[in-house]
Amino acid sequence: MPSDFIRDIINEHNKTGRFGGRVHTRFPPEPNGYLHIGHAKSICLNFGIAAEYSGLCNLRFDDTNPTREEVEYVESIIENVRWLGFDWGDRLFYASDYFEQMYESAVQLIKAGKAYVDDSSADEIREGRGTLTEPGRESPYRNRSVEENLDLFQRMKAGEFPDGARVLRAKVDMASPNLNMRDPVMYRILHAEHHRTGNKWCIYPMYDWAHGLEDSIERITHSICTLEFEDHRPLYDWFLDELGAYHPQQIEFARLALSYTVMSKRKLRQLVEKGRVRGWDDPRMPTLSGLRRGGYTPESIRSFCERVGVAKTDSTIDIALLEHCIREDLNKRAPRVMAVLKPLRVVIDNYPEEQVEELEAVNNPEDPGMGTRKVPFSRVLYIERDDFMERPPKEFFRLAPGREVRLRYAYIIKCIDVVKGKTGEAVELHCTYDPETRSGAAGSSRKVKGTIHWVSAAHALEAEARLYDRLFTVEDPGAADDFESVLNPNSLQIVTGYVEPSMRGAVPGSKYQFERLGYFCVDEKDSSAGRLVFNRTVGLRDTWAKIAKKL
Repeated sequence: MPSDFIRDIINEHNKTGRFGGRVHTRFPPEPNGYLHIGHAKSICLNFGIAAEYSGLCNLRFDDTNPTREEVEYVESIIENVRWLGFDWGDRLFYASDYFEQMYESAVQLIKAGKAYVDDSSADEIREGRGTLTEPGRESPYRNRSVEENLDLFQRMKAGEFPDGARVLRAKVDMASPNLNMRDPVMYRILHAEHHRTGNKWCIYPMYDWAHGLEDSIERITHSICTLEFEDHRPLYDWFLDELGAYHPQQIEFARLALSYTVMSKRKLRQLVEKGRVRGWDDPRMPTLSGLRRGGYTPESIRSFCERVGVAKTDSTIDIALLEHCIREDLNKRAPRVMAVLKPLRVVIDNYPEEQVEELEAVNNPEDPGMGTRKVPFSRVLYIERDDFMERPPKEFFRLAPGREVRLRYAYIIKCIDVVKGKTGEAVELHCTYDPETRSGAAGSSRKVKGTIHWVSAAHALEAEARLYDRLFTVEDPGAADDFESVLNPNSLQIVTGYVEPSMRGAVPGSKYQFERLGYFCVDEKDSSAGRLVFNRTVGLRDTWAKIAKKL
């Protein structure tokens, strides 16, 4: 079992018997957007800890803001937590399940003189809260009688007042050095239809008020939150102590930040709504839906979260580590195929025109159990345009006039002529082949420095390839004055190429390594029986592996 400060706290609680040896966690997303890779860290942590200690983990939606929440988000969150490999059994809950209990608890605080209705505007409340160096000012409504507060709060619930007219505030300490303790707002008036409760409620609880009560009602033992809630913990404790309620332990850990990425749901929503990306599941997005559509596996994401670990201070993780994790996973499981994405026609002049050979190719050298397949070879081929240069530099070991290369699983060929188009670019190469150099055959030991991939023009299948790159051009796009100004204009290139015929009928979502090009998956939405669409998951170059070797 891995060790970190959270598990150390749990071990101490189990030793002292604080929760009777129970471990019960929860993952509490707000249904106001799609989950992203940062949420995956919290999911893996909460569900993982529960599993390690033979405990339980709830999935709970903090649906306290109906203006931002949609059923679409709820459904996507449920789907993605399951896709990551976690199960909450019969413990799917919503904050809205507890609205009545939250209201009654608020009435309890009013009766105890610990909460009051404030008629101040949002700006007045903000100005009266003070600063880090100056104490706050008490609201002129702070000392209303219990009876008046109860009456006004009931009328707020009944819908007698417009949005923003009044709020319910906790009566804590306006001179507290912690700004969160300066009479925080507990309820606001919001005449908006809720996706679960409809128009039953027109007052909605604030997160700080709802959070602790939800944990208490569900008998959570360890309420694991991200670091920004550390200053909110005294308020979490104050609410539960004043109510005399069951009291979980809140523990904070550093949230995940990833280079070349933004994690703010507001910014991600902005990208979607402005059409900067093709939706929440665009493979350039850091959402779990985007990563999944782009070919990431749940195993690779769980491995990434495990390697990142749990810390007490915020830091930014190099996105190369995430890319390394998916390469490492797909290297073991993805079958190899040949594809040409920027095709250049090759005619082998001395190969018989009607002849077709079936050559044997290895499906995955990392897993001999995956066997081999047959690929057709014929007189006319396609090779990658980048594998030919008319005037190559000394270090170029691929095809050029007068030079030889080996075709993967096939023969050595030599370029003897170049046919050019109107603009001077090569449109067709004429080559000869050495029939004694068939790969794997006796007498094929002649060596050349370069090996390139290919597909038979007569047998290849046309395919669309979406070549995704990082969405931003700088490591910290959130630091830019306008994060949209550092969007990568080349984050998506769409090309039409060819894949070997074994790809006919490829199942949407299946993963492959296109030899020498990278890892690709069949798009789950746009591929069909008559149309092959591939998303590039990641290239073959592994920056992180090279960094790790130096450490």
